[in-house]
Amino acid sequence: MPDGSNALMHSHAAIPYIDKITPGRLRIYFSSRNKEGKSLPFSIDVNAKNLQEIYTINDFPILELGKLGTFDDCGIMPSCIVTYGNKKYMYYIGWNPQVTVSYRLSIGLAISEDGGGTFLKHSNGPILDRDINEPYFNTAPFVLLENGIWRMWYISCTEWIIINNHPEPKYHIKYCESGDGINWNKKGIVCIDYDADAEAIGRPTVFFENGIYKMYYSYRKIADYRTNRDKAYRLGYAESFDGIVWEKMNELVGIKMSANVSDWDHQMIAYCHVLVLEDKKLMIYNGNGFGKSGIGYAIYE
Repeated sequence: MPDGSNALMHSHAAIPYIDKITPGRLRIYFSSRNKEGKSLPFSIDVNAKNLQEIYTINDFPILELGKLGTFDDCGIMPSCIVTYGNKKYMYYIGWNPQVTVSYRLSIGLAISEDGGGTFLKHSNGPILDRDINEPYFNTAPFVLLENGIWRMWYISCTEWIIINNHPEPKYHIKYCESGDGINWNKKGIVCIDYDADAEAIGRPTVFFENGIYKMYYSYRKIADYRTNRDKAYRLGYAESFDGIVWEKMNELVGIKMSANVSDWDHQMIAYCHVLVLEDKKLMIYNGNGFGKSGIGYAIYE
């Protein structure tokens, strides 16, 4: 958790993602906020056997904010990394504040040719954005490359609703494909949809295990989720045979908010990523304050 001593990495460690660098070394990418409240991407390298043992801290942003007026001029938040040959494709969230609603989110791409040490943006514009069929926003992608097909599960906003004089977004998880990881064919396929408890569904993480696609995601109510833990973000779980049609199995998620009121994840848990290693499965996630309380991890047993 940033301690406020770095003006660029001033607060928050949000939307963590783990990438395997060597058998004994993992790199955790995350987004922190500078003193102006703008989001910047950073990384730390940790011991794969003990994530609390930090080898190095990259305390200078991996990418610079976009040019004035572009989709990522106020925030860049890493969401997913795909290793493609000798390159790494980082799919990230770019955001701007808006006037009538709080923010607009889009999906950008940056590419590394040195193993994830440095990245260059693919373009000044997003690779996925609102369009004629999805007029609000796209965000928080998770991408797998399978048999030459790039598969993306992403968040799509369907409306903004005024609650207590404040605009609140509704969003669920959709699916699309690409032949090159850059140009995507969106067909409006909904994977995880709304229900009575899930009025906003966020940040999927997907892996294939024992013939089944498995997904963890975040979900919450649309009202009072910032102050009422019963309505705040928690983690959900779903399974699929094809990665497109999913069955929610939230009762099998295996993790919940702490019951101790003083704990860092008592108010909410969200934005997880699950990495399957040879000997275990690791989950990293955010707790209270949408990443303000830092990053934690859990090991599947």
